[in-house]
Amino acid sequence: MNDDIMSMPVDPVVTTAGKELAVDGSATGKKRILVIKLSALGDVILAMGPFAAIRAAHPDAHITVLTTRPFVDLMKASGFFDAIAIDRRPKLTNLREVFALRRFLRNGNFDRVYDLQTSDRSGFYYKLFWPSPKPEWSGIARGCSHPHANPERDSMHALDRIFDQLEYAGISKVPVPVLAGPDIDLDRFGIRSPFVLICPGGAPHRPAKRWPAERFGLLAKKLADYRLTPVLIGTDKESDVLGKIDAMCPKARNLMGRTGFLDIASLGARSVLAIGNDTGPMHIAAAAGAPSIVLFSRESDPKLSAPRGISDNAVSTVRESDLRELTVNRVMEEVRRRLDLDE
Repeated sequence: MNDDIMSMPVDPVVTTAGKELAVDGSATGKKRILVIKLSALGDVILAMGPFAAIRAAHPDAHITVLTTRPFVDLMKASGFFDAIAIDRRPKLTNLREVFALRRFLRNGNFDRVYDLQTSDRSGFYYKLFWPSPKPEWSGIARGCSHPHANPERDSMHALDRIFDQLEYAGISKVPVPVLAGPDIDLDRFGIRSPFVLICPGGAPHRPAKRWPAERFGLLAKKLADYRLTPVLIGTDKESDVLGKIDAMCPKARNLMGRTGFLDIASLGARSVLAIGNDTGPMHIAAAAGAPSIVLFSRESDPKLSAPRGISDNAVSTVRESDLRELTVNRVMEEVRRRLDLDE
């Protein structure tokens, strides 16, 4: 991170959009900024550098982030926001919720909005200011003051797209995403160093983005042969995948359901390597400084969505159109190259 872009030691107010933000009196007279970033996990992590840039561009402003509930702790930990508002993402047919959101937007007296979600939903939020005057708005909403008008935006990597959007809005100095978790006691998790963080899960509705569990199990055994501890992370919904790997490699440490987002960042920072599918936790590991190997299928394009590390060549990708065709040996070749291991 650039020396002049630092996180702020704030204790942000958390509220639900539609309720009045309990902002302290010191915010009076300050420029008021709203940043919109609702989802998904990987995109929220990629936005950490842009969040820092927005704070650096408005050092004295009161900045609120509008996000969804799963990401509140990440937003708090970033230190870039004075207040956090939770968007319940109401259906547009739910007029009560929509009008509550409208009150939040209009009563916020925002001078500028950075819409980093740039979705149809967040574009609709721009319309909710009517008939009141609209704030300055960086995004793609029709008629906004600072439109990201680059016709190539849809072919850009998600992070490069935000970089370019902010440049259109007058912010040209944007750092790469960095995420620091709290100090962590490895003994609490029963982990022995050196260890490799393994993220074998992914969105359940996109199974084609997952390398088969049996391949991860074989990979874990090969890592253990090098006296590297395989550390498995995932949610309870991924119990089948994690259980298969755990059964195949008794030396692995299965942390199913025990790691929040910030725990993953702490583990990533202490790991010698992180390996996993194209999924949110790999973005966390990379932003925490873990050398990373990310496995891609035809379901997603690393040129558009690969994690970004904090240094050049920190993240490497291995892509196979059908991940069922990706061999363990091919992934191990990349592991040996990254860790300078003998065959």
